[in-house]
Amino acid sequence: MATTTPTGVRGGGRPEPVPDGAPMTHPQIMKALSGLMLGMFVAILSSTIVSNALPQIISDLGGTQSSYTWVVTAALLSMTAATPLWGKLSDLFSKKLLVQISLVIYVLGSVVAGLSQNTGTLIACRVVQGIGVGGLSALAQIVMAAMISPRERGRYSGYLGAVFAVATVGGPLLGGVITDTAWLGWRWCFYVGVPFAVIALIVLQKTLRLPVVRRDVKVDWLGALLISGAVSTLLIWVTQAGTSYDWISWQTWAMTGGSVALGLLFVLVESRASEPIIPLRLFRNKTITLASAASLFVGVAMFSGTVFFSQFFQLARGETPTMSGILTIPMIGGLFVSSTVSGQVITKTGKWKAWLVSGGVLLTAGLGLLGTLRHDTPYWHIALYMALTGLGLGMMMQNLVLATQNQVAPEDLGAASSVVTFFRSLGGAVGVSALGAVMANRVTHYVKDGLSALGPKAAAMGHGGTGGGSIPDVHELPEPFRTVIESAYGHGVGDVFLYAAPTALLALVLVVFIKEVALRSKPMADAPVAASPATATAAAPVVAEAQVPAGPVNRSADGS
Repeated sequence: MATTTPTGVRGGGRPEPVPDGAPMTHPQIMKALSGLMLGMFVAILSSTIVSNALPQIISDLGGTQSSYTWVVTAALLSMTAATPLWGKLSDLFSKKLLVQISLVIYVLGSVVAGLSQNTGTLIACRVVQGIGVGGLSALAQIVMAAMISPRERGRYSGYLGAVFAVATVGGPLLGGVITDTAWLGWRWCFYVGVPFAVIALIVLQKTLRLPVVRRDVKVDWLGALLISGAVSTLLIWVTQAGTSYDWISWQTWAMTGGSVALGLLFVLVESRASEPIIPLRLFRNKTITLASAASLFVGVAMFSGTVFFSQFFQLARGETPTMSGILTIPMIGGLFVSSTVSGQVITKTGKWKAWLVSGGVLLTAGLGLLGTLRHDTPYWHIALYMALTGLGLGMMMQNLVLATQNQVAPEDLGAASSVVTFFRSLGGAVGVSALGAVMANRVTHYVKDGLSALGPKAAAMGHGGTGGGSIPDVHELPEPFRTVIESAYGHGVGDVFLYAAPTALLALVLVVFIKEVALRSKPMADAPVAASPATATAAAPVVAEAQVPAGPVNRSADGS
């Protein structure tokens, strides 16, 4: 198989002197993508490897349910805030260099995270990790789009989906084994990704070659600061409301008002910036707007599954971290199958909307059924519900990005791709924070009810001796209290998925209204501005800027 590729894009060695539009074979593409996929593996591994270790980590560091949520949310928050910036930088500077920088940031954050002595340090290191992972997540899609036509990209998106699935299932398993191994311990969950990142750096240097246009530009740092502030304020409010202060209080009004004000300032700054971090004109395109909104709700489902399943299996069913990873395989298997198969079929047919709609239906059904979870639910029921959820996620995640990339001019490829990733990460961050707050509230409620049922002496223990909301070690609890705690966490996790189900339904409604546009057969570096009126309107200013550069333009091969 061969596909059209821009001049200078080749895997390995120096750029080959080939004529414009020369075909690039499948082996050449895979060689060029090898380092990229390894970097993507590192990014996903960092997010999933700690999932089954977190109950043990938070218990050892003396953290609470709020700490548990923030260890996850901190990485999602920084990833969310950094994603648009990485995307914009990729439109201006060397994509290859940016991927390598994001890997270095990830390595530094991981090493220090493994040395953490308290949850505050760990959360700070997760912020650094998130910045690096945000770059890897956004740039993987952008680099692939610069090399491969939308029509062929479905196939390679399937490969990225497969890497995602392997890292997602391998991460919890590996994290569980490391945590359960006495001579290693949970700190090695942060160290184990470092060798993969170093190998990815070396492979990228040798295999990835992309043409790069260097221009005299300004980076919209003020926009990046404002969007980070708006998202951070919102997440801090969601996490602390109901515990540190009431939902209806002056703190709530101050923080939500501040978040809205920062968001409005961001829109104002972006409308006037010469190089906005998120070009607002992109949202004139209906497909981009709908895909971004759908990604927001898909993010809630995607991250809530990876975060709360570990608590369910370890705290509600008393499983080890290793076994907890094994038990989540049905969801990852569904994701692996649907992302790979949908990518292959989309490449052959050029049609993608049916996959998005089907994914929305399956995701909504899966989360709704997971809302019935209790600590004693038969495992085969849980496996079926997880498989449905995984199938839905696999059909939606990559294909929402694909639909967006098919709508934009080459100059906006990075920004448009990162916008969809940004909203998915934002949904995950807000979802994990909000659902984590729900989880803490419901578990406390169910524990108190359970202890009251045991009698006055048990009710006097408050939270069952778990430190007023700290993560308990169920294996050390006496039998009556252990049953209460397991029942509380089982019911609490079920409530979390029940509250997440409507977000999947909203994503389904949004994708129904996306108009299907046949995928182009040329990569973004060669493709003209999309022909649809909405896209033409959105891309018109970009074409004008490309014809009259702001400063001297130097073209060179990435990495030369």
